[in-house]
This record gives sequence, C-alpha cells and structure tokens, in this order.
Amino acid sequence: MNTELAYQSYGEENEKTILFLHGGGVGGWTWDPVVARLQDFHCLVPDLPEHGRSMDVRPFTMELAANLAAGLVRQQAHGGKAVVVGLSEGAQTVVQMLASTPDVIERAVVSSALLLPMGGLGWLYKPKILAWMFRLSVPPFHNNEWWMRLNMKYSAAIPEEFFPQYKANFQIMTESQFVNLILENQKFRLPAGLEKTTVPTLVIAGKREYEVVRESARQLAAALPDARAMVLDLGAGSSMRKEHNWAMNAPDLFAQTVRNFIRGGELPGELRKLE
Repeated sequence: MNTELAYQSYGEENEKTILFLHGGGVGGWTWDPVVARLQDFHCLVPDLPEHGRSMDVRPFTMELAANLAAGLVRQQAHGGKAVVVGLSEGAQTVVQMLASTPDVIERAVVSSALLLPMGGLGWLYKPKILAWMFRLSVPPFHNNEWWMRLNMKYSAAIPEEFFPQYKANFQIMTESQFVNLILENQKFRLPAGLEKTTVPTLVIAGKREYEVVRESARQLAAALPDARAMVLDLGAGSSMRKEHNWAMNAPDLFAQTVRNFIRGGELPGELRKLE
C-alpha cells in the first residue's frame, strides 16, 4: 500500500506555491480551470487518499489526508510552505491541517467546509446503510452514461467538458471509498488547537448553500485568531451546487479571489462579509 499522494506539479519555476485540495469523490482534475488561470504560481494538485491515482492510499480519514498533504508541502513546495486551498472535503482537510500542521501553511482558503451535523440525517450515516446505498446507486450504473451525467450535473455541478474525468472516477469508486468519504465528511468537527494557529485564513460559504455550511464558516472564523468569513453570491441563476463548486463554475472569480488574498488586494465584489 502506498503512503504518498499522487500529484501534479505546475509552474515549478514560480516562486510561491499553492496546494489545491479537491472535494470528495472526484480528483485533482477539478482544479484544472483554476490552475490554468494561476500560471504565475507553482501549483501542487494531489489526489487525496482513496481518490483517483491515490486510490490505494487508504482508508480515507481526515487525519491521513491532512498528514500526507502536509508531507507533500514539505517535500515539494518552495521553502517547505504553501498557500493551501481546499473545497468541500478538501476544505475540511485544510481545517485539520490548520490544527495539526500549521507550520506548512503560509495562508489558507477554506471553501464550504462542513463542521456541524446536518440536522435530521444522523440515522442515515451508518456504515451498513451507506454500503447498501453504494450497492444500489453505483455498481448497477457503471456503464450508464445518462446516469453519470445526471449525477455530475445535478449533484456536483461539474461542467459537461469534464465528463471523461468524472466517468473515470465514478467507474473506479469502491464501496470502501464511498462509505469512508461520507462518514468522514459527516463526523468532522472543529479540531482542537485552532486557537493557537496564526495562519491568515479566508473562510467562504455560498449564499445558496445550506445554513449549516454558513454557520460552520462563522464558527471556524471565530475559532481562528486571524480569519475572516465571507459569503459568496454568484447572482441570479445560480444554485447551491454551483456556489459549492464555484472553482469549476466561476474559475475566473475563484482564481482572482485566491490571487488577491495572497497579495493582500481587495476581494471581488461577489464576496461580502458573512454576518
């Protein structure tokens, strides 16, 4: 079994390193639109444990993901430190890194990290129930492109051009991966030690996301000494899924947000203070 993450490295000649951590069930390829707009940075893009080319790094836990991501920064980032950017389950991984390995983080962007229980769904998140959900919803549809496209569009808000990558990830998904990802996502809470972390952190939640995601952002920002919480509004015609996965649906805006945050510039107007 491997103990290192598979990763892609872009722009190694550039001075500052950004580490991008993707959401659950997909892979580092979901950052392609953002990385393409940040060619003046050194970008490290791993596949997290039990994902993509890191499928045999398992089982997925938030602690394992954070420790291996920190190890990648130490080995490959310039100066052994990076700006760390995470979305969804990748954002939860960043939160764990802020608590356990803040020494490798120069700045952090945490987008849509769930840190509180989803009301009324506790009964659902049991290994046996999740295993049966997997058996009913994944293996029977391994070759059903209509089903895959439906899930890609309405569950993950992934643009059609990325269907080949999504299909490949869907077809290699295992029961273990499915169960571990959902359990880790749902049980993750604010880790101890955040109050000692001095890393400047930008915490973001979508205006149309669940209130529990926005409240998670508020509590995370309150727990960190140097953080600010912002709400993202992509405007009329947007949706919860598009704002959750804004790295793929608004990559210009996402890249501009990261660049301005790194350089101390004003954040785009689509982001305002989360009250």
